Amino acid sequence: MAITTRDQLIASMGNNSSRLVLDKASLANTSNGQYHSLWRATGQPGQGAIPTAAATCNNATLGGMGFSQQVAPSTSYCGYFDAVCQNNATTLEMHDRIAHQGGLVGNVATLQPLAVDLSTMGGTDNVAERKGDANFSDVQWWLEWYTDTGATVATATVAVTYNDGTTGNLTGVSLAATRRASFMLPLNSLVPAVASGKFIRGVTGSTLSVSTGTAGSFGVTATRKRFALSLPLANFMPGPSNWADLGLPEIFNGSCLFPVVLCSTTSTGALRGGGKIIHG
Repeated sequence: MAITTRDQLIASMGNNSSRLVLDKASLANTSNGQYHSLWRATGQPGQGAIPTAAATCNNATLGGMGFSQQVAPSTSYCGYFDAVCQNNATTLEMHDRIAHQGGLVGNVATLQPLAVDLSTMGGTDNVAERKGDANFSDVQWWLEWYTDTGATVATATVAVTYNDGTTGNLTGVSLAATRRASFMLPLNSLVPAVASGKFIRGVTGSTLSVSTGTAGSFGVTATRKRFALSLPLANFMPGPSNWADLGLPEIFNGSCLFPVVLCSTTSTGALRGGGKIIHG
């Protein structure tokens, strides 16, 4: 059952929890004020694989933080988390990586098909709960880079399916010169005015305006943010963010927790921390 009282919270914190450990090496060639994925950073959790075909991710997927899975009606929440970063002015976000697909390249200007649709995927990976609201408004969609694409500036047209089953295109998706590995380009804000009030449930393809000159490797990723920490000073731990600071986010069975950082300089900086997922 859900944790609904302070007594239950204290009991779960002390007697029924899973330890989370974060220890990620720094990634180079990042951009100030941009999001970067630590999926491919070495350390703990381990380095995630570059995806190929469309797939859902789960608690056992390499690259995610493992925790004890619960049997209903028991539930899980993040009770506290703390972290320290080598760089200052860094924001750490912990996301549930729901689904992904790789295989996109930067040196063709024809349609590259994709098949990530959360309405039809993940029957055994609890996507129905993990995605949040039934209209898919809690899901964040990204283009995620695994190896650098080329120096020629291009734009992408990303074909999507909305929550009501209609389809459309996200246009003007910018591939700046030499998009670097780990870069995450958010897509939700690019839903056009004609589709205002709709939310993306799937991505069916991507077409570049021109070749960037180098194949590289990138793909589409669907996540749900569970909590965030502000790390204003380098090599300084502000102190643990407790359940109240984090908003006691529920961590659903099957969740594939991984870190995303909003960078302030040209590297992500070594990042270390940990916390507890509490069960009750």
